[in-house]
Amino acid sequence: MNGEWVKSNSREIIEVINPATENPCACVPGGNREDVNAAVASARQAFNSWAHTSSEKRAAIMNAVADEMQHRTDDLVDAHVITMGCPRHLTAGLHIDAPIKAMRFYADRARQMEEVEEKGSVLLLKEPIGVCALINPWNYPLHQLIGKVAPALAAGCTIITKPSGQTPLQDFIMAEIFAAVGLPPGVFNLVSGSGSVIGPNMSSHPDVDMISFTGSTYAGIKVAAAAAPTVKRVCQELGGKSPYIITKDADLKAAVRYGVEDVMLNTGQTCNALTRMLVPRSRYEEAVNIARKIAEENIVGDPNDKSVTMGPLASASQKQIVLKYIKTGIAEGARIVTGGIDMPPGLHFGAYVQPTIFADVSSEMVISREEIFGPVLCMIVYDDIEAAIEMANDTVYGLSSGVYAKDKTSAIKIARQIRAGQCYIQGSYFNLEAPFGGYKQSGNGREWGDHAMHEYIETKAIIA
Repeated sequence: MNGEWVKSNSREIIEVINPATENPCACVPGGNREDVNAAVASARQAFNSWAHTSSEKRAAIMNAVADEMQHRTDDLVDAHVITMGCPRHLTAGLHIDAPIKAMRFYADRARQMEEVEEKGSVLLLKEPIGVCALINPWNYPLHQLIGKVAPALAAGCTIITKPSGQTPLQDFIMAEIFAAVGLPPGVFNLVSGSGSVIGPNMSSHPDVDMISFTGSTYAGIKVAAAAAPTVKRVCQELGGKSPYIITKDADLKAAVRYGVEDVMLNTGQTCNALTRMLVPRSRYEEAVNIARKIAEENIVGDPNDKSVTMGPLASASQKQIVLKYIKTGIAEGARIVTGGIDMPPGLHFGAYVQPTIFADVSSEMVISREEIFGPVLCMIVYDDIEAAIEMANDTVYGLSSGVYAKDKTSAIKIARQIRAGQCYIQGSYFNLEAPFGGYKQSGNGREWGDHAMHEYIETKAIIA
């Protein structure tokens, strides 16, 4: 807080567990209401100065942050390996490289704050929204932190952030980085602790102007309710159950490989994973067989083993949630193609789950409707493309989607009919330029791309 390491007002300590070994790997303070109040006061005090700092200087600091992140890549990798169980040889590419690029991406956009738009006798100005409270998830902890912090800094906002109790270490490293490059005191403030304890205070605090939350839809509802009395801006990226339509004239092997690998990435702990694969009846069994072979290519095990492609889930509790869904799918009559509830071969402890594929899944099944957040793919048959689109949209979520057709033009035609914030076509991947956010119960607002800047900006009209 205010550029200094301070003791928490709470005596609670959160023990962080390595999900691969089931042993403690770190301890962090369990902050309380007093800590949040102090952090918000620090951010409020720093706001005016930072908001009026030139965009050129803000950009220079942000680029220095990116340089220092690059220098400390090994430390950031370690943080993800020991708290998430991500395979070490995959971690930089999956969790570190994009956040470094994102810091530079938004440094380039800091100058947007000084642009003035003229519409006749009206001047439109951009101003930072103020103090921003950021609550981050455990599945992509650095990625999501920087996805909020970078546009906030570029806009001239000050920040209080809370990491997940399961994955707090990269936030502490970033606090060290911000101090090392000379970010002014109070611009970035970090409070670790339980979401249920300090989350409501962050959301409801009268001196917080905006809150950005990434997590479950259930928790997002509570955040929005707590924020409502102070009428602050709320940006939320919540749950998903994203559909992936493969057409009958698509390259089936390429399409299925893309879909299976998308779901198994990060041990299935990806909010926009394409977990419902819709396949035409004429090619369904062929697709099921291809999917099984691809899933079974995964090597599950020790994150420090270079041959491993999939580590554990991030926690024992998440493992139990995923296993419960797998048992539910079996009870509902879905066909286990590969995987299941047993520990992966050769493993006897740790939060490990087998890559699992269900076939013969119907849209009414729980496993087809609820977010599992693990390496579990549901394969669903359809008879015509109209039925596929209807099934794709038959969900309370609308975070992401995918289409693999015979060509780009055909895929775009289908993508336009899916009610979701993103659609990945023909095997595409994450792009910093693409706004990220959902329809329906997948949230509101957008992260990434230029649209992320909008969340942290107020528009002022001066009328002559």
